[in-house]
Amino acid sequence: MFYDIHQTTTYSYAFPVPVARHVVRMVPVDRLGQRVVASHFTVEPEPVEWTDTRDFFGNRVVHIRIETPHTDFKVHTRARVEVTPATGWDEDASPAWEAVRSASAAVLDVSPASPAHFIFPSLLVPLSPPITDWAAESFPAGRPMLAGAVELMNRLYEEFTYDSRATDVSTPALEAFTIRRGVCQDFAHIMIAGLRGLGLPAAYVSGFLRTEPPPGKERLQGADATHAWVAVWCGAAIGWVGLDPTNALRVSTDHVVLAVGRDYADVAPIGGVLLGSGRQKLSVAVDVIPVPDKPAVASPPAAPQA
Repeated sequence: MFYDIHQTTTYSYAFPVPVARHVVRMVPVDRLGQRVVASHFTVEPEPVEWTDTRDFFGNRVVHIRIETPHTDFKVHTRARVEVTPATGWDEDASPAWEAVRSASAAVLDVSPASPAHFIFPSLLVPLSPPITDWAAESFPAGRPMLAGAVELMNRLYEEFTYDSRATDVSTPALEAFTIRRGVCQDFAHIMIAGLRGLGLPAAYVSGFLRTEPPPGKERLQGADATHAWVAVWCGAAIGWVGLDPTNALRVSTDHVVLAVGRDYADVAPIGGVLLGSGRQKLSVAVDVIPVPDKPAVASPPAAPQA
């Protein structure tokens, strides 16, 4: 499946900002099951400094410094991405969750995809006994790892309400869990907290979601912008499996990965500091457009690009 992704993010400031530094994670990269055919990334106003790097988890990170007074900061991302279907692992054929817990605790690999990085508390996902106890109901003794994780995903979908007004980007996972409301970020953090509380590896994934369904299918839940879901490690033989608790869906060709980390703090699309005062307003416009297989690729315009 090929997608054309067009995203424009705009920050509008009440007063001119003379100096700003930004850290931007808004360009997809090649990953297992995903190939970036072409990408193009620009910002306004033009920066005086531009450093393009990868972080520990392989996410593309652009460091930008702007010294032109401005009242708007705009980020434009264009990309064509090919996504291949994920392996349809049999839930009941996965190892028992206790075996996965033991294997992840004993792993010596410290490469970016190692489960060792995703079993401990992180900045935005501390361990929480109420969430752990709730998650434990899906993992009775001997249950296959993937079967338990899928049930946990389904319970979150059934018991919680998607409500974009109930939380914001700073809402703790326990608060969203207590009110049983939130958005994709909250659902991902709650699921991750529950799994890690049981000693099971879980990663936070941000990306794009095709919410407009094919004919005859229901529309997926989530903003037509950056989405979030969970990757669960199911043992060395199976590896990482993507689960979307907002939609009770095993991740496949409707999801495009943007960044992977321990929680939202590792993958925040834009961060940094600026010199200024007054309020700021954020607006995001995203199109995720399916295109025919093996489409022609136009040459990207001249500018800083992938």
